[in-house]
Amino acid sequence: MTNAPRHFSALAKRSSEPPISWLMKLALDRPDLISLAVGFTDNETLPVEEVGALTRAILQRPKTARAALQYGTTIGLLQLRRELLRRWQKQDGISKSRITTDDIVVTDGSQQLLYLVSEVLCDPGDIVIVEDPTYFVYLGIVEAMGIRAVGFDSISYLKSKLDDLKRRRLLSRLKMLYLVTYFQNPTGRTWSLEMRRELLAIVKHYERAAGHPVYIVEDAAYRDLRFEGDPAVAGFKSLDLRNERVIYTNTLTKPFATGFRIGYGILPPSLGRAVLRSKGNHDFGTSNFLQTILARALAEGVYDRHLPIIADGYRRKRDVMMEELERAFGCSGASAKRRNSDAMLTICASQKRGYTNTEEGVHKALFNKPHGGMYVWVELDPGVNTGVKSRLFKRALDAGVLYVPGEMCYCNDPSRPIPQNCMRLSFGAPTIQQIQKGIRLLANALG
Repeated sequence: MTNAPRHFSALAKRSSEPPISWLMKLALDRPDLISLAVGFTDNETLPVEEVGALTRAILQRPKTARAALQYGTTIGLLQLRRELLRRWQKQDGISKSRITTDDIVVTDGSQQLLYLVSEVLCDPGDIVIVEDPTYFVYLGIVEAMGIRAVGFDSISYLKSKLDDLKRRRLLSRLKMLYLVTYFQNPTGRTWSLEMRRELLAIVKHYERAAGHPVYIVEDAAYRDLRFEGDPAVAGFKSLDLRNERVIYTNTLTKPFATGFRIGYGILPPSLGRAVLRSKGNHDFGTSNFLQTILARALAEGVYDRHLPIIADGYRRKRDVMMEELERAFGCSGASAKRRNSDAMLTICASQKRGYTNTEEGVHKALFNKPHGGMYVWVELDPGVNTGVKSRLFKRALDAGVLYVPGEMCYCNDPSRPIPQNCMRLSFGAPTIQQIQKGIRLLANALG
């Protein structure tokens, strides 16, 4: 509970300051700070000229200008929803389904949609199952609404969690599963189509005991930020063409321009109607002007032409971050060794596990190589504390580098301890030089 005054609502008392708020404030208040924390996008690849041209084209004709500058509808601009439907159908290889533009809702970023869906589906005490770890901003919504979060890290563990809920007669409180399915924030992993099929079948099996639909929220915010690997992994929604169980959420913000803050969802009809009623009470419509620009960007191919540019930038930054991490925590080759300052660095390439020998002992590092998105997930030796109150976090901040402590990415599930030895590093906003320096400062703080 927070220190909100007694006369404030229960929701206000449950709501603590979102970590993203103070992480962003730290980054903005200290221009000299190298932030490997917040998920800002690459500044140099923002489509300045393209947006300028689109805006001028809209405003030079009085009819289109007036329409763009007027209020829109709560559900969202029809032209944009048509483009979003076509895009989803193309990505998932869908030629025919029950899904129409009426099932698409445009929101102020995908974050608003996550809030609205949770608001519509959940009462305090209801249960949402999330990945362990998961997108920590969504965990703030869960906390504020008094929702109980249950974490899982594998399909088999999910089954055991569902069995436990069933045994304790709690399945009736389970409302949905929240999954980040492409280049997951924070781990960078992507769900295979086989895993999606298996999970959907499991959920359908257990919802019989729940006595009501159990929804799968598929957060595909990083889907368009692929710079390596197979582009053809279809989403959960492709397995739900009757539009009954999967809530597909996505954003045009991170792949194009974060200043737009435009997200959208494909929702089952009954849920969509409830979300629209709630959204009407929030804002009765997302910026019509920004929607008009994005509708044109999609229709004229501007959006798709921009994706390879930002993907190339992120690939280069990812590679630099991986190189620096390997220098700091190990080197390529199962038996290769190199000396860096006073530390002997070794990495087992087959496991991507590095060992750093220092005067204080041996530190281990396990880190991923994402094929998209903006994040690298690092797991250190269990004896190394990376938390907000840890010595490492303070030393790193004092040295001028900021990361996201991994503890923020785990839900408050009392059935397991929250790991204290992880961190999320973002290569989205910092320059290549800042990434190189930031990792070195981080390694020095650890040593």
